[in-house]
Amino acid sequence: SHETLRQWNIKFAPLLTEELRHREPRRGSRWYLDEVYVEVGGQKHWLWRAVDDDGAVLDILLQEHRDTRAARSFFLRLLGEYDVPEAIHTDKLWSYVTAIRELPVLHAVEHVQVVSAARCNNLVEQSHRPTRQ
Repeated sequence: SHETLRQWNIKFAPLLTEELRHREPRRGSRWYLDEVYVEVGGQKHWLWRAVDDDGAVLDILLQEHRDTRAARSFFLRLLGEYDVPEAIHTDKLWSYVTAIRELPVLHAVEHVQVVSAARCNNLVEQSHRPTRQ
């Protein structure tokens, strides 16, 4: 009956949830961040994307601006869901530097600015393709 299923769910759902949580893969300790220009409905937007060192997508955010406030909100969104990383790899956008300075949690994190022409941040650059499509 429906009541039996409801009682079973109340009793066993927390146990199953905890078991599944332990089976989730641990996210890498290095974040690769990048933003790319996209047009949505004829308007210019910025697609912010974060990838870990294994290439797993951490988060995606679509914003109208590419300033410090936008970078800060993206960092806060990532920190709300994941632990503080050991290193953050970004391009040379100044918004990342000021956003990291504004967040005390990220002061101890190593910040590596890579040259996009050197293909050092290629992991996150290539991960934009499926999302943009």
